[in-house]
Amino acid sequence: MNGEYRGRGFGQGRFQSWKRRRGGGSFSGKWRELEHRPDVNKATGKHPEQTPQSLLLQSTLDQFIPYKGWKLYLSEVYSDSSPFIEKIQAFENFFTRRIDLYDKDEIERKGSILVDFKELTKDDEIAKLIPNIANELRDTPEKTLACMGLAIHQCPVPACRGKSFTALRSSPLTATMDWQSIKIQESMSDDQREAGRIPRTIECELVHDLVDSCVPGDTVTITGVVKVSNAEEGSRNKNDKCMFLLYIEANSVSNSKGQKTKASEDGCKHGTLMEFSLKDLYAIQEIQSEENLFKLIVNSLCPVIFGHELVKAGLALALFGGSQKYADDKNRIPIRGDPHVLVVGDPGLGKSQMLQAVCSVAPRGVYVCGNTTTTSGLTVTLSKDSSSGDFALEAGALVLGDQGICGIDEFDKMGNQHQALLEAMEQQCISLAKAGVVCSLPARTSIIAAANPVGGHYNKAKTVSENLKMGSALLSRFDLVFILLDTPNEDHDHLLSEHVIAIRAGKQRAVSSATVARMNSQDSNTSILEVVSDKPLSERLKVVPGETIDPIPHQLLRKYIGYARQYVSPRLSTEAAQILQDFYLELRKQSQRLNSSPITTRQLESLIRLTEARARLELREEATKEDAEDIVEIMKYSMLGTYSDEFGNLDFERSQHGSGMSNRSTAKRFISTLNNIAERTYNNLFQFHQLRQIAKELNIQVADFENFIGSLNDQGYLLKKGPKIYQLQTM
Repeated sequence: MNGEYRGRGFGQGRFQSWKRRRGGGSFSGKWRELEHRPDVNKATGKHPEQTPQSLLLQSTLDQFIPYKGWKLYLSEVYSDSSPFIEKIQAFENFFTRRIDLYDKDEIERKGSILVDFKELTKDDEIAKLIPNIANELRDTPEKTLACMGLAIHQCPVPACRGKSFTALRSSPLTATMDWQSIKIQESMSDDQREAGRIPRTIECELVHDLVDSCVPGDTVTITGVVKVSNAEEGSRNKNDKCMFLLYIEANSVSNSKGQKTKASEDGCKHGTLMEFSLKDLYAIQEIQSEENLFKLIVNSLCPVIFGHELVKAGLALALFGGSQKYADDKNRIPIRGDPHVLVVGDPGLGKSQMLQAVCSVAPRGVYVCGNTTTTSGLTVTLSKDSSSGDFALEAGALVLGDQGICGIDEFDKMGNQHQALLEAMEQQCISLAKAGVVCSLPARTSIIAAANPVGGHYNKAKTVSENLKMGSALLSRFDLVFILLDTPNEDHDHLLSEHVIAIRAGKQRAVSSATVARMNSQDSNTSILEVVSDKPLSERLKVVPGETIDPIPHQLLRKYIGYARQYVSPRLSTEAAQILQDFYLELRKQSQRLNSSPITTRQLESLIRLTEARARLELREEATKEDAEDIVEIMKYSMLGTYSDEFGNLDFERSQHGSGMSNRSTAKRFISTLNNIAERTYNNLFQFHQLRQIAKELNIQVADFENFIGSLNDQGYLLKKGPKIYQLQTM
């Protein structure tokens, strides 16, 4: 918060929570008593024109009147040069000097004050300031008595501590107004990101047309007056009357909640609204002019981690994202353009470091850890204000990461929190219905998750769903799923050790960064996933021996990504669309040939999003044929890990988000037999030894029978009712 003299303040930050007072609909009223706060004239003002990049709301500021009952006694509009002010001040001094002569109880009983005419006309100060007081009382008694009544209308003691005032709700001076209290959290600058301190927050009061100008998760700029909370208002200072809290009385709210799409006519684009200096624009232009820009950005993302070029490429594409469709069309459902990436693998391969690098490079990134995060911490929290009893919404990680990146580490240790991600990953919003509060908050974010398999090491004999113990609905929403395996390789281990030693010594490595090669068969039954081009992307992204890469600093790379997301909205060319369509149809043909269908239209939408992100990475408005070919190779790399078994053979029945079973026919045969037994015996409860005996009679041979039953339990075929007791759910 930056403070100027005269008490004015300027706040810019992320809207973290939202609190409303009780009221009907969008109206929220709070009584403002005449005795507590100055009355104000309602001056009309015009709103400034809204810029195409932000929503600017200016409050209709009322004119401040130091005399609370001006409109009650005088019909003239208040002005500092009004001739009545001098008379009012003279009468105020007159009553102040004689305050001890008046009986408060008598005034309260009669409702008026008796003023002696002779004493008034013979007063020296009155005679000096109002020499014709007798004539004015005779000629214009209404105006003179109005000034006299206004002088005694309010208490002359500064900071009156009277607590016995009651609101006169039938009084013409009593009015209600829209009022809202919000809490904003500061946006961390580049030099503060690594400091590790907690972002500061401050409360802001919005009145009149500023109410409902923002929702949790928005990036807002608030201009207003910094004030100190009064000890008598609310319960802010119950503990210590000598401690006061600062808050901002907002005068204007600038909301930068733009969409990431082109405007329909003027060609204006909305985004995260980053500010770019002339130096930044020159640097962005220099980065764009690089010959192999994709290679430079991939190797600049996380230089500490050796290899994994295609994984880094997928993470870089998630940073740029695709184009969101129909965001401004109220008659159509928006189509998300943010890809989601899941990285699964053995421990110690740099998954967490790559995830932290992505969140630090993103213009708006939120990093959370799965084992310390709750469902409310991910989505939205509904809390109750202790002072007023009203409910307030506090944004979680997904809402705070709106139009940015949300990195979730230890994704496999989240427990039941996975279900909270389903709506946010596909519909990109968070719906809440609690305690009478029904709302929907935007969560247009790309989720980058890193997970360790159950048991410590990835088992190729199992599917991704079995390795992570996750449902198919969640895994199907990830555009890319990368499997990282720690396989012994002498050449790879030699280069990896050189890289680690060079990093520790502070030197720049100038050797090649090889990746783990995959086994590709060249027979007539070669799958489309195993067909590689003459110059594959993995080879083009490598650093060849003797080549030195000067990585882009993260601060500059953050500016480049923000510029691309804000001003570039690419579209597919005809050639690129044809390549993606052919690849998708071939995948569908091969999966149907093997009597399994793990390939859905979600894979096609993922290909389109990633191809648009590949073009946006180079600040191009059109995705070319080469972009589509690169994305097809990245998708092949991802699918080879998820569909290949422990022998390296492709098996389309092993869907990472299909059945979750390595052999679906075995499970179907086993469940069908259980259904027949349950119908014959009228009992759907089975002991574990009974299940093992039934599997033995059916000649079902699995490596681990307990995992086999546990997988059926995860899929909903069986329900564990107690120790070694399962209930059949398909009967």
